[in-house]
Order: sequence, then C-alpha cells, then structure tokens
Amino acid sequence: MLTDALKPSRPKKSHGFAYRLGWWIGRAIVIFLAVSVGLTLLYKFVPVPYTLTMAMDANGVTKDWTPLSRIDRNMVDAAIAGEDSKFCSHSGFDTDAMQQAFERNLKGGRIRGGSTISQQTAKNVFLWQGGGYFRKGLEAWFTVLIEQIWGKRRIMEVYLNVAETGIGTYGVEAGAMRYYNKGAQSLSRVEAARIAAAFPAPKKREVIGASGFTRRHGNAIAARVNVVRGDYDSCVYR
Repeated sequence: MLTDALKPSRPKKSHGFAYRLGWWIGRAIVIFLAVSVGLTLLYKFVPVPYTLTMAMDANGVTKDWTPLSRIDRNMVDAAIAGEDSKFCSHSGFDTDAMQQAFERNLKGGRIRGGSTISQQTAKNVFLWQGGGYFRKGLEAWFTVLIEQIWGKRRIMEVYLNVAETGIGTYGVEAGAMRYYNKGAQSLSRVEAARIAAAFPAPKKREVIGASGFTRRHGNAIAARVNVVRGDYDSCVYR
C-alpha cells in the first residue's frame, strides 16, 4: 500500500481564458464600487479639493471653497431658475427635460443634454467633460450615489463650488470676486442671475457687459428668482 507521500498528486486544474477574464472583470467592478462609494462618502463632509476639469484647464485655476451658509440665497435660486427648476422634486433625473432635449436633438442643431444640477455635479466632481455613452453611464451612477448619500443641500453646495464660472475660474465665490469684486455672500438678485446665465458655457458667455441671448437669459433668470424662493428651493432651505 502506497503511503501518502508516494501517492501521485493530482494535477492542478487550469482555468480557461473566459474564467480568468471574468474574475478580473468582477474584481475591477468590486474595486470601482468601493472607490466610488468611498469618495462619495468622503466628499459628503470634505470640500472637493480638485476635479479633472480643473486639472485639464490650460488657463490655470482660481477657486475658493465657500460653505453654502456664506453664499447668498439669490445665487442658489438663480441656479435653480436657470439650470434645474425641478431640483427639489426630482431624484436626480428630469425625465421631461431629457425627453424634450432628445426631441430637439432629432431636429438637428446644437446638441442639448437636459442634465439636472445633480447630474452636472456628478460629472464635474468625479468625471470629465465631453459626451459618450460610457461617461453618461458613469454620470448616472454617481448621480444616484450623491442623491442618496449627500442630499440636495450638499449637492447644491458642491455644485456652486466646482461649477466653472469663467475662464480658469471655478465656484461662485471666485466668480463673484472676478466680476463684482465682492464675495458670493453679497450677491444681488441681478448679479446672481448673470452668473447663472453663464453656467452652461462660461468660456463663451459674458457675465459683465452681456448682450444678445446671454443678456435676455440673465434677465429671465432674475425675474424668476423670487418665484423659485419657497417651494422650489425648500430642499436646500428647510
């Protein structure tokens, strides 16, 4: 009878390529989920130090993180009026705006996305500028995360601190200093509306001396600021 030491050993089973590929993909997914959730939890309490957009900006970066308590309510209401009137009622995605954008895009012309403030914040903090289905998918994932983990007030606070407000200028505090030589805490309704009017294209739209569409858009936002206050900004000011 052969002893255990003399028994022939069974050769190790060699896994195929598909198994190894699946194992690495599964591992990558687990790491991505852990990192994305971890960063979202961290940024719930810690100011966002830098973003990919800032890192890739050849014009340099001027920014000054400012708590929402030191940003005038006019600026919050102007952002809601100009960018996302349903900010307090949706869960991160405005399906009506997305449908309208899709129908406009089918007619041609400039592509519109129908993104909410939550989606813009997710993109600005965690991702890069530009389109593509892969990036939009990641944007949707991070939008769900910040809606669930941060809540509306924190989303607005981060948005107003990382949104580009001019060439090489990020956040409404730096924007207010650039255009009006004062902090975001002292912005008037019209001043806030002019900054909000430039949000979608801050490198192309003038805040001071605006004309044409930007001027009309800013005036329309200023007129809606008082309408927004109350029901439309209740999720920020409870």
